[in-house]
Amino acid sequence: MEPMDIVGKSKEDVSLPKATMFKIIKEMLPPDVRVARDTQDLLVECCVEFINLISSESNEVCCREDKRTIAPEHVSRLVTGSGFWGYIEEVYAAYEQHKVETLDSPRGGKWSGAEMTEEEALAEQQRMFAEARARMNNGAATLPKQSDSD
Repeated sequence: MEPMDIVGKSKEDVSLPKATMFKIIKEMLPPDVRVARDTQDLLVECCVEFINLISSESNEVCCREDKRTIAPEHVSRLVTGSGFWGYIEEVYAAYEQHKVETLDSPRGGKWSGAEMTEEEALAEQQRMFAEARARMNNGAATLPKQSDSD
């Protein structure tokens, strides 16, 4: 019998679009670096496992608050408190990008950023992504090493 995840689907049913993931991997590396196909597959599997971990842990945060829906705040609290705090700005930037991208969707709802136009919000988002990318390329987004006293 196949191992089942939380929602009852087998591990083989849960995946990420490989072409998109390979594009992301390629964009993050210098142009002269190649990645073997099996390494790309391994990276995709690591991403799936990471998403499973974040989802499961966010669900626990949600349940502790007697909520039935995982909210962005649950994920951000998890990221901040679980050793991934060095990525919190990237998490917020991705969330802001998601909000901007869903503005025009039928299910996206109304624009809540009354202080900024959509163009200003998009420009701010791009600035935040550029800063995050620069930090990541300079190694500032890496997790701190654990000391022996931790």
